[in-house]
Amino acid sequence: METTGTLFGWAFGDSGRHSDNAYVGGLQGEALANARETAKAKGVAVVPGSEVFTVLSGDDSLVELDNAPGKLVVRCTVHVEGPGAEKLHAEGPMNG
Repeated sequence: METTGTLFGWAFGDSGRHSDNAYVGGLQGEALANARETAKAKGVAVVPGSEVFTVLSGDDSLVELDNAPGKLVVRCTVHVEGPGAEKLHAEGPMNG
């Protein structure tokens, strides 16, 4: 069995639309696409179905989002597999 690691993907949007499910769903798709691009750049692949999304809005979060474009942040955490995947760990806001 191959060892896996984790990566983040990100998307940013308009915090005024955080309750619009279709809009947030589009941002989730963008965040997943970003995670896939990051995985490809690191020479690993996203494990299908492993994505988990976190949506943060500056209007209803204790997290400081002053530097986030649009102040709505969608993070997609995925498991990745392939050579060196075990060395990849999504921690805090960074892929390490």
